[in-house]
Amino acid sequence: MNRIVLFQPEKPANVGNIIRTCMAMDASLSIIGPLTFELSDKSLARAEMDYAVGFPIEKFDSIEEFLAAHPKAEGYYVTRYSEHVYSDFDLSHSEKDYFFMFGRESTGIPKDVLKAHYDKTMRIPMAINARSLNLANSVAIVLSEALRQQNFPNLATVETIKGRDFLKNYPTK
Repeated sequence: MNRIVLFQPEKPANVGNIIRTCMAMDASLSIIGPLTFELSDKSLARAEMDYAVGFPIEKFDSIEEFLAAHPKAEGYYVTRYSEHVYSDFDLSHSEKDYFFMFGRESTGIPKDVLKAHYDKTMRIPMAINARSLNLANSVAIVLSEALRQQNFPNLATVETIKGRDFLKNYPTK
């Protein structure tokens, strides 16, 4: 199982997009630390994020509390300060529990945490002058790579709502 971990996210729109990504990609979500916004079914529905209502989110006060709750998970920490590219890691074992931690939009994951887990840090390559990517986009990039390596477990690889042959049978003009 893949788990996305957000350390003190600051922007509700990012969290909403990440919830939707986790739902669509069959991943779990944990949030660490205090939020600067309300995260409840009522607030999500009011923000027109009805797809998020009822989605289970684990909440923790600290990184230590999260790690104690997931002692067997193999964790990775996404940061611009890593020398390891996210696609270089072997994430192919779909039976393993993986987590991918992402930091605050403004300051990232605490530097002492990154230093303590340096061999498990990963970066997304980007242009030399770019400071960072959007948090929700970064989650989608890393989670997609893990799922690709795992051969997309529990995910539909063909159209299931309108049917496998929807495009083949779509009338042409």
